Amino acid sequence: MKLETAIQSSKFKNEVHKAGLNILYTAWWLKTKSSNQLKDFALTHEQYNVLRILKGKYPEQMCVRDIASRMIEKNSNVPRIIDRLEIKKLVKRTQGATDGRQTMITLTQAGINILEASTIQLDKIFDEYISITQSEAASLNQLLEKVRQKEK
Repeated sequence: MKLETAIQSSKFKNEVHKAGLNILYTAWWLKTKSSNQLKDFALTHEQYNVLRILKGKYPEQMCVRDIASRMIEKNSNVPRIIDRLEIKKLVKRTQGATDGRQTMITLTQAGINILEASTIQLDKIFDEYISITQSEAASLNQLLEKVRQKEK
């Protein structure tokens, strides 16, 4: 769907401004589509992101600070997200071996299982709704990274 149709406006300051709005709208649209799939697993995007981060280091543990630094949504309350994942028995929390003040987190088998199942569903959403070629995706990735070149 064209952006103008989606937001019912065709007045933009310029093409760069329109592109910025298009990025925001597309991110919201894709997040909404994937949220609907994650609901089937009783997961939020932030919880899913924590599980993926932990899977990347599995079977090693990670401290909360390192998890937070890798989050897509930087303002996420990682300790609270971990609390909820722990209640669901998807992660396990322990004290750091070298520094008892550190909280270390690792995936449980249930966490691995739900991550694998939810990833299959999210992959289907991406395959169904993101209808661009590999070459177009590479170009888009380069452009998006250019947009974020001043990110710190």
